[in-house]
Amino acid sequence: MKLSTKGRYGLKAMLDLAVHSADGQVSLNSIAERQGLSENYLEQLFASLKKARLVKSVRGPQGGYMLADSPENISVGDILRALEGSLAPADCVSEDLGAARCGNSDKCVTRSVWERIRNGINNVIDNITLKELIDDYNRNNNN
Repeated sequence: MKLSTKGRYGLKAMLDLAVHSADGQVSLNSIAERQGLSENYLEQLFASLKKARLVKSVRGPQGGYMLADSPENISVGDILRALEGSLAPADCVSEDLGAARCGNSDKCVTRSVWERIRNGINNVIDNITLKELIDDYNRNNNN
C-alpha cells in the first residue's frame, strides 16, 4: 500500500494546523509556507477535511482554519480516510459501501490475507491521535 500525496500532505497540514492553532485560526498560506506545499492544493485537501468535519473554516481578514475537535479525538485514520478513502489493500475487502465484490469471495484462498492486512493498517492508524503527533513534534523541536 502506498499513500498518495493527498494523504501524506494532508496529514502534514493537519499536524501543522494543530501545532499552530493555539493562537486561533491558521491560514492555508502560512501552512503552505511552513510545509513547502502549494496553497491551491491545500485548498482542495481542506475541502475534503471540512466535508469530513475534521476542520472548520472562518472567513474574513483574520480567517483561516481550525480543528473541528480536540486533537485527542482526531486519529490519523480519520484524516487519511477523509483524503484517501478506504486503505484496504484490495477492493474486495474495502470498507467502502460500494466496494467491488468478486464472485469468488466465498472461496478465495487469499481473502483472509487481505483482511488481516486491512485490519492491521486500520488498527495502527486508528490508534494514533493528532495529540500524539503534536507531543512528538514538541519533543523533537524543543531539544
